[in-house]
Amino acid sequence: MTLRPLKRLAASALAAVLVVGCAADGSGLTETGAGAALGSAGGAAAGAIIGSFGANAGRGALIGAVGGALIGTAVGAYMENQRKDFEKALADEIASGMISVQKLPNDQLLVRMTGATTFEIDSDRIQPGFYSTMDKISAIVSKYGKTELLISGHTDSTGSAEHNQLLSQRRAGAVQYYMESDGVLPQRIIATGYGKNQPIASNETEAGRQLNRRVDITIVPITA
Repeated sequence: MTLRPLKRLAASALAAVLVVGCAADGSGLTETGAGAALGSAGGAAAGAIIGSFGANAGRGALIGAVGGALIGTAVGAYMENQRKDFEKALADEIASGMISVQKLPNDQLLVRMTGATTFEIDSDRIQPGFYSTMDKISAIVSKYGKTELLISGHTDSTGSAEHNQLLSQRRAGAVQYYMESDGVLPQRIIATGYGKNQPIASNETEAGRQLNRRVDITIVPITA
């Protein structure tokens, strides 16, 4: 690594420290966390700089980009508050079956959207009627910025494996692009297509196939 890029990385880390410090002074602490801010400043600088010297460079850069990692008991409370916000903001969508919000092990969350409501059949274009729901999701994940977003596209078993794989990738990418256009930090997002390989129901019935046509967003806390 040359000296110039390292200086730029250090400057970015320092800026992250200053931002967290300003928030701790009471000048703008948001849901990125009163509890999470404790210990975050050092994490922002150390994560970005130390991570840059090894295989964990991407992880270190991510921690620096979000202003430091969550630590200790702050993680569980942070993710639980986020879950409650999702359930409140998406109450209508959850009641209608368009969206589900699940608590996963290790303080992770799963926001699942059905293909029937998000996309037309065999299309990777998000339906305009779903834009408001996407905007709600983007707003909440932006509010809780110390997380990674693992977007996964899935299909049923009809059609060829290659077609389903590409379709699932495009759908995951469409959700990623929409969220980024809504202001979600691109460094936080990883989009992957799994085709027909991870069904959650039987593909022998239309009801099961409809459940399998979905896009999942797994929300993972960024910890030290």
